[in-house]
Amino acid sequence: MNVLIIDDEELIRNVVKEYCLIENYKVFEASDGFEGLEILEKEIIDIIVLDIMMPNMDGYTFFSKMKEKYNIPTIILSARGEEYDKLFGFSIGIDDYVTKPFSPKELIARIKAILKRCNKEEKEKFIYLGIKVDFKGRVLYIDNQEVQITPKEFDLLKYFIDNPNTAITREQILNKIWGYDYFGDDRTIDTHIKILRNKLGKYRDKIVTVRSIGYKFVYDKE
Repeated sequence: MNVLIIDDEELIRNVVKEYCLIENYKVFEASDGFEGLEILEKEIIDIIVLDIMMPNMDGYTFFSKMKEKYNIPTIILSARGEEYDKLFGFSIGIDDYVTKPFSPKELIARIKAILKRCNKEEKEKFIYLGIKVDFKGRVLYIDNQEVQITPKEFDLLKYFIDNPNTAITREQILNKIWGYDYFGDDRTIDTHIKILRNKLGKYRDKIVTVRSIGYKFVYDKE
């Protein structure tokens, strides 16, 4: 799991980092919101520990800008412990609020709880870049816009997502999506792939053609 700690106090970052490393989390650090956004452009982050009062860009401004592009669980870690501060944080969508001074062990416990919950939710949905798939509702969103998709196209997309970075043969796709009793040809698959790529828009290149074999879904989340 990748943890991003955004706090202008180096001591605080070091303490949180130390306890995260014990849990074998990979840690990224930023001293303000601008640095945090720069890291998000380069790295895949699973959870954010965020201070509010920081120079250049405060925590709430960062959170607002982050939410425009990403859906990353966030814990506020702040010296501002008034009830209205907490209520405001929860009202804008943060996942938890921890007041300084804090117990590092308690913070780690909260991080674990949120990651466990998110992992459970991920079984019902898939979010990667601007692609969001609601498996339960069988809905595809591209950059937060719902895209109309047929049942076969959805099944095909789910098959790719369930088998990331794996070359899947046309025969495997036919058997899985159309069934063993299907008597069509490979052009059916190629046509559906073409349509599905078009529906993925600017993320169409995530479905890669594997020469002489078939296709694979490229998913570079660590």
